[in-house]
Amino acid sequence: MEYILIVIGAIFVNNIVLSQFLGICPFLGVSNKTTTAIGMGGAVLFVMTLATVVTFLLYHYVLVPFEITYMQTVTFILVIASLVQLVEIVLKKVAPPLYQALGIFLPLITTNCAVLGVAILVIQNEFTLLQGITFAIAHSLGFTLALVLFAGLRERLDLADVPAGMKGIPLAMVTAGLLALAFMGFAGLV
Repeated sequence: MEYILIVIGAIFVNNIVLSQFLGICPFLGVSNKTTTAIGMGGAVLFVMTLATVVTFLLYHYVLVPFEITYMQTVTFILVIASLVQLVEIVLKKVAPPLYQALGIFLPLITTNCAVLGVAILVIQNEFTLLQGITFAIAHSLGFTLALVLFAGLRERLDLADVPAGMKGIPLAMVTAGLLALAFMGFAGLV
């Protein structure tokens, strides 16, 4: 039951983008097409889960025993940057079209504060490794859900007759705000 609460809480109640406002850069930047949004969600899922496992192990087996927990943020950033480089190399070899579609936004995962935020939240909430993995997967699925919903809305709005002053970024910001309000309806669920 505890894991179900972690999943529901991470995806709907405390959505990393729409409730905690982490990961806004890729949220706004990669949300023009649903296919790109799904690809970015997959990349974030892989990086966030792997980064959570590696940072959890580093924290508990290196930083805590050597009493250098003050190095947590720097260590986590280095781990995430390394993992993003790994994902970039793998995508370039395995899925060149996806690599081309993501383009400049793939390196954005390196500075995606959602990945760093989840790794830090796992430590702060004192989760076990399995709970941390569940938490990371659920948050990346929540990130992907928000990204895909937003991309779908933006694709539909591109076909709509919109006043000239609202085209582009202004309409995207209003849409993101309305999406965040919709997710606020889940508050108190868990």
